[in-house]
Amino acid sequence: MTEKVSLSYKGKTYEYSTITGSENEEAFDISCLRRETGLITMDYGYQNTGSTKSSITYVNGEQGILRYRGYSIEDLAEKATFPETAWLLIYGELPTEEELTVFRRLLTENSLVHANLLHFFREVPPSAHPMGILSSVVNALGLFAPKYYDAETDASELELMITALISKIRTIAAFSYKASIGEPFVYPEANRSYCANFLNMMFSSHTKPYVVNPIMEKVLNTLLIIHADHEQNCSTSTVRMVGSSQANLYASVCAGICALWGPLHGGANQAVLETLIRVQKSGMTIKEVLEKAKSKEDPFKLSGFGHRVYKSYDPRAKILKGLMEKLFNEEDSQDPLIDIARELEHQALQDDYFIERKLYPNVDFYSGILYRAMGIPTNMLTVMFAIGRLPGWIAHWKEMHNDPQSKINRPRQIYTGPSQKKWIDRNLRG
Repeated sequence: MTEKVSLSYKGKTYEYSTITGSENEEAFDISCLRRETGLITMDYGYQNTGSTKSSITYVNGEQGILRYRGYSIEDLAEKATFPETAWLLIYGELPTEEELTVFRRLLTENSLVHANLLHFFREVPPSAHPMGILSSVVNALGLFAPKYYDAETDASELELMITALISKIRTIAAFSYKASIGEPFVYPEANRSYCANFLNMMFSSHTKPYVVNPIMEKVLNTLLIIHADHEQNCSTSTVRMVGSSQANLYASVCAGICALWGPLHGGANQAVLETLIRVQKSGMTIKEVLEKAKSKEDPFKLSGFGHRVYKSYDPRAKILKGLMEKLFNEEDSQDPLIDIARELEHQALQDDYFIERKLYPNVDFYSGILYRAMGIPTNMLTVMFAIGRLPGWIAHWKEMHNDPQSKINRPRQIYTGPSQKKWIDRNLRG
């Protein structure tokens, strides 16, 4: 039988049914709370509020578990490709060989953006942030395919729109980079994989072709997979909230990109890299860094440690740490930030302050270093996060639209402003 939760208020007792997920997560349903009691819940940042039931991603922060549709992030990072993972998230199962072949073909065929959009890339100021460009162009894509604004888009057209968006986002990102450095655009090539195509568009030029390193291609593939989804985070919740009004996929994803842009969300990997560079240039010792991070009086912030969900080692950080060690050992690459990061983690994990607060390295701690090794500029790091996260956003948007229980999102509030005031005629002129 379903367990009940009792609430006593003003001499009355109310009962609410519990909900148990497939991994024994528990909640109680307060959908009728305001109607029955006149109360609402106050939950800053929605820390304890479940906005939906979802079958896409499972996260257990206490045990350090992350699974997409039941598959562990460790297995996917090692064995899957990013297109396979995208299909898994969006359609619920790993693709068959035939489905994957068709999906890859459609990714290739839909990789170009409309020629009129090229004027935007050429005219935007070189100093424009790539995330601003990305969000603007993604939203503009719908203008060139207005039929996709229809909430009743049929299944085949929706599949084409989804594929086109996953394909074009890498082209948009690469073109924005080329425009910022004043180089001609490099177009996608049909014989390259998803990740190899992106690297070629980023770093190849008409005077110096870029040879895609298979190890770097694997690193990028893994990074995109581990970024692909993370249940109801800020940007994903934003996509679902905007989409709950039946806004089209382009507008919803544009909103997700803007949410991801924030330094407390996707921008954290850029903050980590900037912190490591600052430590290197200042000559601070690791001990001094940790003391500054622990001091309440010091404005210094140590990004890359701790996570809202994980109270153990972030499984994505473990994957990236192993990938980093392999990359720099096999390639015999040197980066002074690696030694700083290693020692910072080593000392932090032995420090009582970090141990007591369960502050372990998170996914952002090593991702920036790996992107830096690829040659990705610092201001493009959040764009890379967005490319990876896109399939998760699409999966949640699609799941929400297919859910008959879905409603337009409309959080409540507790008003704390002034009570009603009487209007006084001030006889102001003009």
